[in-house]
Amino acid sequence: MTLADQAQTATGSDRLPAQSVRVLAVLLVGAFVVILNETALNVALSRIMVDLAIDERTAQWLTTGFMLTMAVVIPVTGWVMERLPTRAVFTLAMSLFSVGTLIAALGWGFPSLLAGRLVQASGTAIMMPLLMTTVMELVPSGQRGRVMGTISLVISAAPAIGPTMSGVILQFLPWRFVFVLVLPIALTILIIGLRQVPDLNEPVPVKLDAISVPLTALGFGGLVYGLSQVGSPNTTAMEIALGAGVVGLGLFIWRQLVLQRTDSALLDLRTFTHPIFATTIAVMAIAMAVLFGTIIALPLLLQQVLHAEPLYVGLLLLPGALLMGLLGPVVGRLYDRVGPRWLLVPGSVAVLAALGLFTQVSPLLPWWELLTAHMLLSLGLAFLFTPLFTISLGSLPPHLYGHGSAVVGTVQQVAGAAGTALFVTVMSTVAAAQPAGTVAEFALATGARTAFLVVGGLWLLAIVGVTFLRKPEEAPVGAPVH
Repeated sequence: MTLADQAQTATGSDRLPAQSVRVLAVLLVGAFVVILNETALNVALSRIMVDLAIDERTAQWLTTGFMLTMAVVIPVTGWVMERLPTRAVFTLAMSLFSVGTLIAALGWGFPSLLAGRLVQASGTAIMMPLLMTTVMELVPSGQRGRVMGTISLVISAAPAIGPTMSGVILQFLPWRFVFVLVLPIALTILIIGLRQVPDLNEPVPVKLDAISVPLTALGFGGLVYGLSQVGSPNTTAMEIALGAGVVGLGLFIWRQLVLQRTDSALLDLRTFTHPIFATTIAVMAIAMAVLFGTIIALPLLLQQVLHAEPLYVGLLLLPGALLMGLLGPVVGRLYDRVGPRWLLVPGSVAVLAALGLFTQVSPLLPWWELLTAHMLLSLGLAFLFTPLFTISLGSLPPHLYGHGSAVVGTVQQVAGAAGTALFVTVMSTVAAAQPAGTVAEFALATGARTAFLVVGGLWLLAIVGVTFLRKPEEAPVGAPVH
């Protein structure tokens, strides 16, 4: 009897087989580490800018490029998981992440550091779909809610804890140790996984559409790069990038509409014919843009405006990160009891209030006001993410679960990348436009206030969107896994 068969026979029990627990534990720890690393570099950006002699626009690509790579790779993971056995997929994910971490740790300049981040991102992109697929294979339907609550904690808390971890490291060690200390952890998870992760599938020789993959890179890459160049002197590059992004995305959509007629699309866009799913994705995109824009902005503001030490920055962001993580399972239980609207509406209002507080940032702002704003933002997002994840896939028919999951993952990364690029662009552009003689700290604070105002205006659209969301009907058990 296979491990998946054992899990299915345990439907009436409250306990999973011990081996299933070990497998899920390995994957959860692995997912936490790789997602944590996505934002761990944010606190170190100021030091990296000085060490490598680069500006904010260049430095933000260490985060933006990471997310963009994930957005391109995630749609391909469905094909990877069908072509390869489960253990091989896990090995590929953790090996890519480990190699990327090594390259970044040894990076002798910005190009090599960026290359390491992109290789890291490739491994991270494979890990999350693998975790979701394994949960569907090993966890009986009656116990999935509890496990998905834990996964939601990983997805939401890990990015928030990243800056805290790096702040502690940077207090005592150079920025390269953000990678050096992660590498042995990643290798340990890889070694344990080689022993614990079984093969849960039979590989199928499916074909990968060679046209769709470069179109994703052209479309998403062009749009994000174009956004990052808004306000720069090089308007030609911005216009070309945005134009290429629009064309690439248009061609990608056309290609998927053609391929989905024969059920061979890289991303089946019939998911967007379901109104609840489409609305949820729109709200999730804005939420991810706000989250990642704020995550990269706050460490820069604290260090360059308030001249805070990295450890201080990490500790200031820790309460919000812990709050978001601890609320994940609680919000999941509340969702089952009261439905999404009683969580989404208050959560959206809390995020708006937090963005309003952030618009008061200045070199004279007390630290506790920033702490309050960050905790309020974390509270609001915690009330949003679990319902949004649940509603998005729950509103789809079973045969679209796999494509819906890929769409969710892709939109998260593209939106996060776009939010980061847009936030940094607005902040740096407004700061540079201040009158000559303006103190640098006050100029940057002015830019940050403008960026938070822009994001707050965008968030009003999200508040409108959540009012249309409702709890989807229960889907049939035994849905196929992509």
